[in-house]
Amino acid sequence: MAVSAPKTVPLNLEETQLQPASLDIWDSKYRLKTQDGKPVDLTLADTCRRVARALADVEEPSVREFWFGKFFWALQNGAIPAGRIVSNAGAQDYKPSTSTINCTVSGTIEDSMVGILDKVREAGLTLKAGCGIGYEFSTLRPRGAFVAGAGASTSGPLSFMDIFDAMCRTVSSAGGRRGAQMASFDIAHPDIRDFVRAKREDGRLRQFNLSCLITDAFMKAVRDNTDWDLVFPANTAEAQDSDGTLIFRPWPIQDGYRTNERGEVACRVYASIPARRLWDLIMRSTYDFAEPGFILIDKVNAMNNNWFCENIRSTNPCGEQPLPPHGACLLGSINLTMFVKNPFAANASFDFPKFREVVAIFTRMMDNVVAVHGLPLADQREELLRKRRHGMGFLGLGSSMVMLGMTYGDEDSIRLTEDVSRELAITGWQVGVELAREKGPAPIMEELFEITPAMLALRPQLAEDGHVLGDKVPGKVLLARHSRYLQQFPSALREKIAEHGCRFTHHSSIAPTGTISLSLANNASNGIEPSFSHKYSRNIIRQGRKTKENVDVLSHELFCYRALVNPKADPDAMETENRLPRHFVDTNAIDPKAHVDIQAAAQKWIDSSISKTINVASDYPFEKFKEIYLYAYEKGLKGCTTFRFNPKAFQGVLVKQEDLAATVYRFVLENGEVIETKGNENIEYDGEIHTAANLYDALKEGYYGKL
Repeated sequence: MAVSAPKTVPLNLEETQLQPASLDIWDSKYRLKTQDGKPVDLTLADTCRRVARALADVEEPSVREFWFGKFFWALQNGAIPAGRIVSNAGAQDYKPSTSTINCTVSGTIEDSMVGILDKVREAGLTLKAGCGIGYEFSTLRPRGAFVAGAGASTSGPLSFMDIFDAMCRTVSSAGGRRGAQMASFDIAHPDIRDFVRAKREDGRLRQFNLSCLITDAFMKAVRDNTDWDLVFPANTAEAQDSDGTLIFRPWPIQDGYRTNERGEVACRVYASIPARRLWDLIMRSTYDFAEPGFILIDKVNAMNNNWFCENIRSTNPCGEQPLPPHGACLLGSINLTMFVKNPFAANASFDFPKFREVVAIFTRMMDNVVAVHGLPLADQREELLRKRRHGMGFLGLGSSMVMLGMTYGDEDSIRLTEDVSRELAITGWQVGVELAREKGPAPIMEELFEITPAMLALRPQLAEDGHVLGDKVPGKVLLARHSRYLQQFPSALREKIAEHGCRFTHHSSIAPTGTISLSLANNASNGIEPSFSHKYSRNIIRQGRKTKENVDVLSHELFCYRALVNPKADPDAMETENRLPRHFVDTNAIDPKAHVDIQAAAQKWIDSSISKTINVASDYPFEKFKEIYLYAYEKGLKGCTTFRFNPKAFQGVLVKQEDLAATVYRFVLENGEVIETKGNENIEYDGEIHTAANLYDALKEGYYGKL
């Protein structure tokens, strides 16, 4: 069904009517207020002015007003900095100890009590500043291994993760913002099975997202149905007295371990298990509990622009930013729905010229965030300033597809995804070169790196270009001519990077954009996702409540459709299927492989990674579910995450009312009486009204009254 009369959605923030839930999130998370709660930002436009002013003031005095006007225009026309920037830029007078940086990764956790506790301290300071943080925990020796200094066996990495989990819960409670952490774990670590099963225990490690570091070697073992060795570096005595039972393999730490000429570490084999048995354990846990996620770490490192000086072993909490030790990155997203002309009409189109203009301005604006980063640790500051990583992406892709008359996953939608990603990438890198000529490149571009055997093994074309062992080559040349990602760019642009460098080493990533999509984008679809549903509930943490609050929202496309096409619709009802165009689909109607196809189309042009969740129905067959991950690997993705509603395990952030209505929860009272109620029914408990699902979850997980 197409609407013949071309119409447009108001683009000016002063004119757009936001949904109540959107205004509420802006007010609680992003609106600047005094210590006693008095608003400093009187309107949403005031929030944009504050951010534009703070970032324009980084410029030379003579051009600050010019760029303030440009930045404010971009913020009104689709540019949305990440939540830490919107909340904290220009807010130093009210909260001077906060950061504008969303993404960080811990320094490598050394296998000692001092090393572990030092990283707990660093993580606490990072979380206190409002940054998310990722860690690799497979550098810690497995449970039961002997610790010579203590004369006893270690309790293993999972027990130390509990310390980080408790620290995060405490810091986030004190700081008023929920902490976010990622724990990554090598697929060959002896405790990998414990890691995979960790969240089956109620309330455990709930301040973490968990992801396995999946290697090409493991995927080959799964395909070939062979055994898989579980290993950890041998201690000094074992390495010296080896009877040939040790194997050498890459390891993130070489100091203190025996290494070979390739820099691989001597490891003891703790066990060998069928690779497919471990694969099925991961798949079953992911099917039931939506974790662990799946980081294809060899692909991450092969495609890293800084391939010549980094070994990446973890990501930020949502996976879109693989980062080296102490790495940091700023984020921002462009709301694609703002570029849809004549939505729902037969002549609907995407405004690429305006999109490129916003990308260009936003790239400069984001680069200025580096000057006001507020990172608490010197190592983080050094990493950010040396490489100036950006993470620009987009949100509202799924909503835009509907407004353009496309179905998520069809050929037109895949083409749109690649076109948008390509234009964002090329425009951004062009601006990066211009900024390098104006302000100077990222310092790493001018550094000289010595050609090593490992580098020649990774990039044989170095020898073809005349480089030999010991040559010293500028970072800008190693990046421009030998980054696998940049080889698809126009040769003229690559040569400009080789000559002048670039202002940053990375430009793009696609974040999940949950709260900024709901608030600042009026519930446009998250990141690269389709809309979860067109009318659904969102569980939000509200200060003072004992459980999460269940808030009803409409998808952005349905909200706009009602305003433009069906203004007489009952606000409490859904249009019947025959009154909505056929492409008004949600996650349940989309084949999981279509999700992968869309992600692959974008990943080609995204130089970091993509946070993507493939939603599948509760009754989706397990054997077909496993195929999603194999397909993701075949399509060359850097990671994969799925979600299947499982009320016995947890409540998600987004919930469909039909799922809640079909789920019965059992509450056992102190007198032994059992009360059964549907998940969407309200219960009065402890002087407060809760949905049955949220009350059950809060009591089971142990966070009732602690939000």
